[in-house]
Amino acid sequence: MSNKTEYYKISSFIFLYFFTWSASIGLLAIWLGQKANLSGSVIGTVFAVNGVFSVILKPIYGYILDKIGMSKYLLYFVVAMSALMAPFFIYVYQPLLMSNTMLGIIIGALYLSFAWYAGVAACESYSDRFSRLNGMEFGQIRMWGSLGWAVASSFSGLLFNLSPAYNFIMGSVASVIMLIVLLSLKVNTNSAHAGEVLTKEKIAPADVYALLRSRKFWAFCLYVAGVAWMMFIAEQQFSRYFVTFFDDVHQGNAVFGYLGTVQSGMEFVMYMVIPLFVNFIGAKRGLLIVGLIVGARLIISGMCDSHLLISVLKPLYGLEICLLLVSVFKYIAEHFDKRVNATMYLLGYQAMLYVGNVVVSSPAGYMYDRIGFEQTYIIMGATALTFTLISAFTLSACQSKWRGAKTLNVAEHH
Repeated sequence: MSNKTEYYKISSFIFLYFFTWSASIGLLAIWLGQKANLSGSVIGTVFAVNGVFSVILKPIYGYILDKIGMSKYLLYFVVAMSALMAPFFIYVYQPLLMSNTMLGIIIGALYLSFAWYAGVAACESYSDRFSRLNGMEFGQIRMWGSLGWAVASSFSGLLFNLSPAYNFIMGSVASVIMLIVLLSLKVNTNSAHAGEVLTKEKIAPADVYALLRSRKFWAFCLYVAGVAWMMFIAEQQFSRYFVTFFDDVHQGNAVFGYLGTVQSGMEFVMYMVIPLFVNFIGAKRGLLIVGLIVGARLIISGMCDSHLLISVLKPLYGLEICLLLVSVFKYIAEHFDKRVNATMYLLGYQAMLYVGNVVVSSPAGYMYDRIGFEQTYIIMGATALTFTLISAFTLSACQSKWRGAKTLNVAEHH
């Protein structure tokens, strides 16, 4: 690694960001119910409005990132918003939700999107660009985010029981440390890899219009809709299904928590090796393998009748996340113009995920109630496999070290 000091800094930044998120926002649903005294339906509205604001803001963040290149101004803004967590939640968000609920929901959605829902996508996109600029692997930076999440989740619940204010204060303090790390991060725009990552021509609105007219853009979105939607939507209420395999629901909750830690550990380890694996097979094959694993895991989950088997299947979600995220960044870098790199990630992947959250979550919940988790997961798994098959023909081929370098249509940027 050409510059270990900068690697440690960007990795520390990602670690602290996910640590802060896990310690506070990871418990948002519980906080809304227990401390803001909101009903289940109102909490559902909170997350729906959060999703709408996130879908709107993510492409804007992506455009700004492409416009300013390797400048850190957007990250400074995200970190500053994160540092305001304690005063916002204690003195603004909670009082507003209890006195003027709709206004509180809207202001909260705006803040949470600025700092977290869109902020995390901006941080990941910047880290990917930084890694390629310095000859590093994004996955080996992003793995520290998984560790940060796991470390915080190991004690955030205990801290929350004492007082949620402690979680928010800890988040604000960690954000100040994050700001110090970001200030010290040196960006070398004249590195040996600069020509592969940066362009003198900055993004213009015409580039976004061209992206939206691109067949490659919509082929990628089709994959996200068919595979990634199934993967993330199925996970939303997987805990409810998981505990049904245990005679004692408390035992089920405990085991699910333990497996969450195993999953985070798996993510950390996988991020070390997955980039090398994807380099070997190519990003397209990486995406298709994710589809096969997601489809198989969901179908087997639906047919499963053993708490041991379902416990083995649960941590595979961590493998899917690693392989998906690394393959997505490598696919975008290979097939889309450098000028729209961040826009493509935040619009074509991140915003599309939240569209799925809005479109599919309610029908999935309805199916859970009507035909049960088992049949719903089998249908979702079959859907993922079907779209994986379609994507085998619609996604563009990628370079790989397997059977020689393969390239198809990589010159087509729009």
